[in-house]
Amino acid sequence: MRYTYKTQNTCSVEISFDINGNVITNVSFVGGCNGNLKAVSKLVDGYTVEQIEDKLLGNTCGRRPTSCADQLARAVRQAYNETSTQR
Repeated sequence: MRYTYKTQNTCSVEISFDINGNVITNVSFVGGCNGNLKAVSKLVDGYTVEQIEDKLLGNTCGRRPTSCADQLARAVRQAYNETSTQR
């Protein structure tokens, strides 16, 4: 299932990805630091929600209380919680 998340307090404005159970693939960002976010997308491809949270949740960017990576961790958890209840 394709999921889209609107980010908050980051240069990227949206994150989209596929979620199958708790496995995340095909991550893409709209906006943000293009090269870095392409790399993050490749690195987490095939990771579980828990693996992404373990690595990325809580990362900050400058003085901001969040980052694109942190937003990805939040997004995959939200998607997982929403899709789990639909089964």
